[in-house]
Parts: sequence; structure tokens; C-alpha cells
Amino acid sequence: MAPCARELTRPVMVGDVQIGGGAPVVVQSMTCTPTTDAASTLAQVRALAEAGCDIVRVSVPTKEALGPFGAICRESPVPIVADIHFDYRLAIGAVQAGAAKLRINPGNIGDWDRVDAVIDAAGEAGAAIRIGVNAGSLDRTIAERDDLTQPEKLVASSLEFIEHFEKRGFADIVLSAKAHSVLTTLDTYRSLSREIPHVPLHLGVTEAGTVQQGTIKSSVGLGILLSEGIGDTMRVSLTADPVEEPPVCWGILSALGLRRRGPELVSCPTCGRTQVDLIGLAERVSDRLKTCDKPISVAVMGCVVNGPGEASDADVGVACGRGVGMVFRHGEVIRKVPEAQIVDALMEEIDKL
Repeated sequence: MAPCARELTRPVMVGDVQIGGGAPVVVQSMTCTPTTDAASTLAQVRALAEAGCDIVRVSVPTKEALGPFGAICRESPVPIVADIHFDYRLAIGAVQAGAAKLRINPGNIGDWDRVDAVIDAAGEAGAAIRIGVNAGSLDRTIAERDDLTQPEKLVASSLEFIEHFEKRGFADIVLSAKAHSVLTTLDTYRSLSREIPHVPLHLGVTEAGTVQQGTIKSSVGLGILLSEGIGDTMRVSLTADPVEEPPVCWGILSALGLRRRGPELVSCPTCGRTQVDLIGLAERVSDRLKTCDKPISVAVMGCVVNGPGEASDADVGVACGRGVGMVFRHGEVIRKVPEAQIVDALMEEIDKL
């Protein structure tokens, strides 16, 4: 079997986390606290790490942020990426302060001499660089070309930057080329995977929206690409508390069988045959599973006749009848309990696994 695209990309180290080279898809998010407030930013970094982030991005918008940023890098439980715009001196200062990776858009850093200064500083510090190209901030010479589609513009800009970095001898590159359109995202990343198969790709649908819309758009766009073997690291961008983002990433990865973090809940949508409070039951089980880190499948089914059969591949589950639950393991019923005891009985079986 031919290797998938992510197995062909070269490995790039971000601290002790590998992106590309066939490594598991890396999950990341970004803080939204003022970086000058190191304590609150560190608290959010730790919350994001606990929620499942492998690396976390932190903005460095001003010179005053560099000191606190250094403290954040030193105390963070995961590698920190510095998000830099416009001022190349902040990028240099960030790698000197301990950033494991920079995220820059070379198009807004300035002329090539300034970009080169950032490249040299990152190389000296052993930091990686994510080249972040966005549909909304393309170089004018490319953005105003009528002969190119939006995906073609994103690809053209990306290839120009990659060529320059590699000619400078810098290879620790991750590339993103984001748009808010799912279809543009698909076309762009498919083209990039063909044009520069050796460069690890960071996936994301930018400005995807609030939790519901952003989850839908990201799940469709990123899910399709990941299923095609494209993408080495990912962020789901939501207009929400950033701690909402990592679980969506993990949900996408788990659904595709790429990575799993904790249990997967399988539950039916209820119907006229349901004779228990199935929605409340599923919600209580889901809440209890938040403290479980076992990569198992747990089923909560409303029908005692079809439940075990429909969820026979679940590690453990329950199928409900009139006020009762039949607890089963891999499709085999092992005991019957009253409705009030279903959640506790299910958790007891999970504890045994």
C-alpha cells in the first residue's frame, strides 16, 4: 500500500513534539488572554494542555509582552508557539525568549531582509517556523490577479515563501494556507500536498464561527483532508473559550481512527420505543466519562431488543427497556439493573476494563 501524504512529509520538531514524518496528528490551540499577564496566560495554557493540546500558540503583539512570554515558555507544560505579525524584531525576541516555534506571515513582516533575519534567528535558536498564509492577507501582487482562483492565489503565495526559506537552508517549516471557505480550504490543501509533499501542513478553517457553525465547518473541511491523508497538525478555530477547541479536534481524529483521547460515546437518537429518559441518561454518562482517560467505546442505547446488536463493537454499554437497563460487554448482556442504577452500573463495568 502506498504511503499516505502525511507519511511523506519531513519531520519538524517543536520542542519535544514531532510534526510530520508520519507522526500522529498534532492538536493545538491559541490563548486569548493578554500575554503581558503571564499568570492568566499560563493558566489558560495549562487548561488547553489538559483539554488535549500538544502545543499552544501565544501572541506576542508588543515588546512589553516579551518578558512575560519568556516566563510562559519556561513554565509551560507544552511547547509554546509565538504568534507574530508585522514586527520582525518581536519574532527574533520571541525565539530568544524560548519559543519552540514561530508563526509568521512573511507577507506582513516586511522586506526579505527582515524575513531573513527572522529565519537566521530561528535557525540559531533551533526553533521551527510555521509560515501562515491567509486568504485575507495575501500580497497585493497576488491578491489582485484575476487569472487565479482563490486557492491558486493561496498556493502561489505559499510556494513563493517555501522556496525562499529552503534556499536559505531552513527546513524546519510547517505551512498553513487558511480561508473561511471549506471548499477553498479543500482545494488549497490538496494542491499544496501535491506541489510540496515534503512540507508538513497545518490544517484549519480560519474564522469558522461560533461553536456550532465552527465545529461543523471544521469537521467537514478538516475531516475530509485528514481522511485523505493530508495534514500533520490542526486547530479548530472557534469564537469561544479556546478550551472548547481541543475536544473538537480529538473528536474529528477519533471519528477517523487517527488518534483517540479518552472514551467515545455511542448513543442512539431515541424513538417511540424508548421507555427511559435516554437523553438525560446519555448526558449523565457523558459527564461521568469526562474524568475517564481510557480509549474505549461506551454505548447508551434506547432499545433493549436491538441495542446490544447495533453497538456490539462497543467495549461496554447499556440497552434500555421499561425502567431497566441491560448492561452488556461486546454485545453480550452481563446483568440487568433498574433505571436509577444504570449510570453507576455502567461506570462500574468501565472501571473493570
